[in-house]
This record gives sequence, C-alpha cells and structure tokens, in this order.
Amino acid sequence: MSKPGQLVLVALRKMIASGELAAGERLMEIPTAQLFGVSRMPVRMAFRTLEQEGLLVPFGGRGYQVRSVSPGDIAGAVEVRGVLEGLAARQAAERGLSDEARVVLERCLVEGDQLFAKGYVTEDDLEVYHDLNMRFHHVIVEGSHNPAIADALARNDHLPFASVNALAVDREDMAREYRRFNYAHMQHHSVFDALVSRQGARAEAIMREHANATLRYAEIFSSATENARMKVILRAQ
Repeated sequence: MSKPGQLVLVALRKMIASGELAAGERLMEIPTAQLFGVSRMPVRMAFRTLEQEGLLVPFGGRGYQVRSVSPGDIAGAVEVRGVLEGLAARQAAERGLSDEARVVLERCLVEGDQLFAKGYVTEDDLEVYHDLNMRFHHVIVEGSHNPAIADALARNDHLPFASVNALAVDREDMAREYRRFNYAHMQHHSVFDALVSRQGARAEAIMREHANATLRYAEIFSSATENARMKVILRAQ
C-alpha cells in the first residue's frame, strides 16, 4: 500500500477505535479523500483493508459503514491470536529455528533497537516498526511448520483489531506510544531468546502476553463509549 494509503488506514483505525467514527457511521470515498487531502485511490485501498479487518461493512453499493464493535469483541479476538501465536512459538522453539529464520529475526531486533534508541518515535518510525513486526511474527508462525496455525490466524484476522497488521497510533500521546511499542520490542528480544534456547513453554507464554499490547485498543474503545466523545462525521453531501 502507498504511504498516503497507509496514513489514511492508520488514521481511520484510530478514529474507529476512539469512537470518533461511531458504529453505523457512513464513509464515502470523496469526502474522506478531501478530509485527508489525498486522491480517491488511497482511500479506496484503506476502505478495502478495513473491510478485511472487520471494521467496515459495505453499505448500499456506494460506500461503507462502520461496524459495531465492543471492547469484548476486540479482547476476545486478541486473546485467540495470542493463543495461536503462542502455540506457533512453542512449536518453533521445540523444532528449532532454521539458520535463515534466525537471521531474519535477528535483523528485526537490530532494526527495532535502532528505531527506539533515540528515546522517542515518530509516525514514520512506527510504520517501520509495523513492517518489521509483521516479518517477526510471520517467521515465528512459519517456523512452527504447522499450516493449521496460519489458517486459523488468517480467519481470526478478519475480526476487529485482531490482526498483527492492525496498527493504530495515538498522535496525541506519542510518548505513551513510544513506551508501548518499545515494550513490545523488548518482548521480541525475550521471545527470540526463548526460541534459540529451545524453551517452548517460555516462548509460548511470552507470545501470549505480547498479544496483550493490542488490548489497548479495547481500552480506548471502552473509554470512548463511556465518555461519549464527539464524533467526526464523514458523509456525502
């Protein structure tokens, strides 16, 4: 996806999680493109991705509607991802990492170390982290040599905020985002150590806990509902 498309995607995820875009809200390409100052193509790609993630549903053939999501929906889907990725990590540790997998994981750790070393992050930094995070998780799932895990994760990814690809950034509190993502990266180091040490139970436990970082989306969503935050309405005129 292009950079404009990625920016729109991340922004819309956050707006849905925060309640700025409430359940049932309609989204149309032209007003959304105007809001973000981009062409219609990045918006179209962002909409399709959000539909795949279970956050939008087609509406009337001319746009999309925000799906009704509860904090419990998010928490349940994230818990399932943690169980599945934990199982993948345990099996990868017990089987032993290939040399190629180890190199990829080590490269992800080095890139992450460089990213967080300066003590803060920008939105561009978090896009870089998003890419290396996807690679890290993908290698672990592949390392399990269990296709059933990948299949189950693919189905679970269609639930709101369940996918490891679902990155929502709070631009209003980047200091907190730094702490959250830096902590997640430290968990990458821990799970890597467990994998190379062939400690299956430890690797499984860390990956299950690692998934809990996503539960902040459930907290944001719950807070937005309780406080009835002002909505940003995107409708065709």
